[in-house]
Amino acid sequence: MRLAKLLIISIVLLFFGTLQAQVSINFQFGTPPSWGPTGYSEARYYYLPDIEAYYDVQSSVFICFNGSKWIKRSHLPYRYRNYDLYGGYKVVMSDYHGNTPYSHFADHRSKYAKGYRDHHQQTFKEKSENRREDKFKTESRERNNQRDNERGKSENKKENKGKGHGHK
Repeated sequence: MRLAKLLIISIVLLFFGTLQAQVSINFQFGTPPSWGPTGYSEARYYYLPDIEAYYDVQSSVFICFNGSKWIKRSHLPYRYRNYDLYGGYKVVMSDYHGNTPYSHFADHRSKYAKGYRDHHQQTFKEKSENRREDKFKTESRERNNQRDNERGKSENKKENKGKGHGHK
């Protein structure tokens, strides 16, 4: 009897340990930046063709060539101080899962030359602003409808006053 209890407890602990491992595996590091394109939450890298650099979403760093080697920085180098991250095109590197996206730089550079544009990209910031704007428009429309309904009711009362409705 004691052996059966011990076996059951072991199986339960093993089961919960397996569940814990599955939860840990699904945890994702890094959050896409507000200037990142929406719809690609699983991508780790963006290639920025206008400045020939990469962005590592997982580590939140830019990967730039400094003339002799690729370096990682939390901010873009000074020479790119006027670059518009929101307006610049981002090539989502969804097909690459390694740690050195620049190992394919020659291919990326020829395929996505400076000025490359495939389609409009909505950024997370734009999406958030659009949601706020849509919410404001909806609330405003609801207020206007309510006001119009109240005006309509009061105008109907004025029109119907003294017309003898309901009595013959």
